[in-house]
Amino acid sequence: MTFHGGRRTQAERDAITVEIGYALCSAAFAAALLFGAVAGPALLFDLPPTLSALLLRTGQILAPVLFLARVIAVLVRFRTAPQPSQPGRTSPDS
Repeated sequence: MTFHGGRRTQAERDAITVEIGYALCSAAFAAALLFGAVAGPALLFDLPPTLSALLLRTGQILAPVLFLARVIAVLVRFRTAPQPSQPGRTSPDS
């Protein structure tokens, strides 16, 4: 996406909105999956209290870190992705 000093078109605004929604949803899914994988055994099984607390704390720390990393990675990739200059064309001189 290039910003030419003017306003963004509706298509550009829609693309940004969709990409933000995708980033948030995929990040929430990945963070929930990670938390379930790390802290799940502590919630499902009768583990020693120290191990249970360690697994829960680790899940609580890693899930938000993964969430932020995923959101940032998706949005940066979207911002820097090259766009064709004309619809249906892969390069300006084709």
